[in-house]
Amino acid sequence: MATVNNRHHPNTHAAAADPPVTAVKQSVSAVKTADTQSVLKRLQSELMALMMSGDSGISAFPEEDNIFCWKGTITGSRDTVFEGTEYKLSLSFPSDYPFKAPKVKFETSCFHPNVDLYGNICLDILQDKWSSAYDVRTILLSIQSLLGEPNTSSPLNTQAAALWGNQEEYRKMVEKLYKPSA
Repeated sequence: MATVNNRHHPNTHAAAADPPVTAVKQSVSAVKTADTQSVLKRLQSELMALMMSGDSGISAFPEEDNIFCWKGTITGSRDTVFEGTEYKLSLSFPSDYPFKAPKVKFETSCFHPNVDLYGNICLDILQDKWSSAYDVRTILLSIQSLLGEPNTSSPLNTQAAALWGNQEEYRKMVEKLYKPSA
């Protein structure tokens, strides 16, 4: 009997359950603004944590007024062929960060098995092993560590990977490419 009593008459507002299109568009943009605000807060928090960390050899700051684009710096770790070498990086954060990894590239050329000629980096935590628990500090420390401990079984630069086994020759190549002449 309940189905008979709930029949819609032509003059009832059957479409009232569906919100108008403009209301849907407004709520979608409100969600996007809320998401952007949470990403903004997360990046601001990461910037403060990075500045307070005191980690040597890594730094990063937003580029001008855009918190989604950062410039970073790492220096080669002690006792590696990259010791004393400084590299500039760009970090570009997606609107759904930290659920998706940022795009990170070397701006300074880097002769390394896991860095191609365009500055792209082959590092698992920037691809399939990304976790929202990672932050800018983790990324920079991981790249700094990668400099001295490359994954030669998955190279982007096969010439660098082939030379890596001979550290003396590799060091000469790095010095030739990156160290200023005296």
